[in-house]
Amino acid sequence: MPPLRGAKRRRKAAAEKKTAAMAAAAAAGADGAPGNWWDGFCMRMAGTLSSIEDAQRFEYVFKMPRRTFNYVCSLVKDEMMVKSSSYTFLDGTVLSLEDRVAIALRRLNSGGSLVTVGSSIGVNHSTVSLITWRFIEAMEERGSHHLHWPNSGEMEKIKSKFEKIHSLPNCCGVVDTTHITMCLSSAEPNCKVWLDHEKNYSMILQAVVDLDMRFTDIVTGWPGSMKESSILHSSGLFKLCEKDERLNGSKLKLSDGSEIGEYMIGDAGYPLLPWLLTPYPEKDLTESKTEFNRRHSAARAVAPRTLAKFKDTWKFLQGEMWRPDKHKLPRIIHVCCLLHNIVIDLQDSAMEEAHTSSDHDMKYRQQVCQLADENSVRVRDKLSQHLTSR
Repeated sequence: MPPLRGAKRRRKAAAEKKTAAMAAAAAAGADGAPGNWWDGFCMRMAGTLSSIEDAQRFEYVFKMPRRTFNYVCSLVKDEMMVKSSSYTFLDGTVLSLEDRVAIALRRLNSGGSLVTVGSSIGVNHSTVSLITWRFIEAMEERGSHHLHWPNSGEMEKIKSKFEKIHSLPNCCGVVDTTHITMCLSSAEPNCKVWLDHEKNYSMILQAVVDLDMRFTDIVTGWPGSMKESSILHSSGLFKLCEKDERLNGSKLKLSDGSEIGEYMIGDAGYPLLPWLLTPYPEKDLTESKTEFNRRHSAARAVAPRTLAKFKDTWKFLQGEMWRPDKHKLPRIIHVCCLLHNIVIDLQDSAMEEAHTSSDHDMKYRQQVCQLADENSVRVRDKLSQHLTSR
């Protein structure tokens, strides 16, 4: 069937109208009119957003509320706008601060290639690359205070929450690891060190989380071939805890006069330590040990749930496009962790967590570590007995 009469002319007029509207909206955004900026950005991504209700579009695109987006923009403004006229859309319009942050966030949370992200927004793929890296550097410089080991007051709140919800007194967090998969040729030098036990090339992220699903400590950059226990022993967290410079707060006093210090919990892949309690092996357990395992398992579930949400939000980390760059990939993982915490820090307390999946390492088998000393066993036994005697 031939085209309808006048259709070509109408399409051309509509395209010209859309281009003019986007240019006007971008200019308004640069002058500080956030509503107009968002209208223009929506028009650039009309193909992606057309089937989504307007009220949900912003959080769908950026994985954060508008208020949080504005805060991120305020954090990185000085660094992102150093060369204010260097980056433009394909039509020549200069990118505003919001445009630049939006492009970086889309690169990190969409999982799309540079070309895909660039074409969906109307910028060159090299612009996407340069802006994303500038954003990473800016967030490292300005946002690092959103990921830190809790001070004494913050830790008391964390411990209180673990005791209130899971009846685990003096618990300070949950430690877990996840694999960030990468693309690597078997012909490349030293490739085997990055090959994990499931025959994938990966980099490991170790994280400590609280019950609000916040990261309180992270370690990344280690190759996938390392076990959970080895990552832990190589971390600054381990060294600080062993020197009694962390988990050194108030102690739990037991009825027999003894005390149990602050501790974290982890799965069976970790060694049993006085400050890191793992579950009892599932064999011939007493009532107190069974109860300990039950509470331990319920509290520990927050870690895989957090890591699953983290990797589902920042899909860039699922792209399998990275070589094991010892500098760039760990820094990008770190910034994604910062953004994860910022979203939580700025959200309303009434917001409910809708994400329920805990499958952050699909098809990865549970590792088991047998390391334990007599003192560690005694601490776990005393705590399990305390839990059932109250």
